[in-house]
Amino acid sequence: MDSFEWNKILGAVLGTAMFVLVVRFAGEAIFEPEKPAKPGYVVEGVQEASTASGPTQPVEEALPDFGTELPKADVAAGKDVSVRCEQCHNLAKGGPNGTGPNLWGVVGRARAEHPGFTYSSAMMADHGTWDYEKLFRFLKLPAAYVPGTKMSFAGLRSATDRINLLAYLRTQADSPLAIPAPAPAKPAAPAPGAAPANGAAVAPANGATPPAPANEKKPNGKG
Repeated sequence: MDSFEWNKILGAVLGTAMFVLVVRFAGEAIFEPEKPAKPGYVVEGVQEASTASGPTQPVEEALPDFGTELPKADVAAGKDVSVRCEQCHNLAKGGPNGTGPNLWGVVGRARAEHPGFTYSSAMMADHGTWDYEKLFRFLKLPAAYVPGTKMSFAGLRSATDRINLLAYLRTQADSPLAIPAPAPAKPAAPAPGAAPANGAAVAPANGATPPAPANEKKPNGKG
């Protein structure tokens, strides 16, 4: 086979490769799907990928009044929510550890102290009590509350779900942790223009000069 035949073969191969590339680029340009601005729905319990180097930080939220919210929480609904926990945890008294530690008596228990379970160093860094406030914050997004934890649960965004779950988990103990007293009611704001309770003078509006008392003498000395 002479060089002319080889040149024809190489030319045919290069031509085919160029044709395939052109068709591919044209197809991508024509049929490229348009990505939605936001997902149509969010699957609860699945952690979304983050472009940041660390876990997504939860938005700071005001804590509920546990003394008011826990007594009226839906314990049955909390039991339903606990099914998500039972994928990794056992809730029965004396039950075995699973992927996570047994959760019997977890409300009011010292953090990273359940016997027989190997905790992450991040969880072992604090042995404070799992009270209502800490569990409420932790359950929203565990990876943000305890950076470095081995727990991969995406968290519960709903504050109502967390309150109901805490109310249920509280019952799963020999001695349920006491519910704190309700926060004291805030004093009502005074009505506009109302005189202060201590009898102090009310500041005039818009910088106006307050009227002189009736018994004050005038500048010219006349009464």
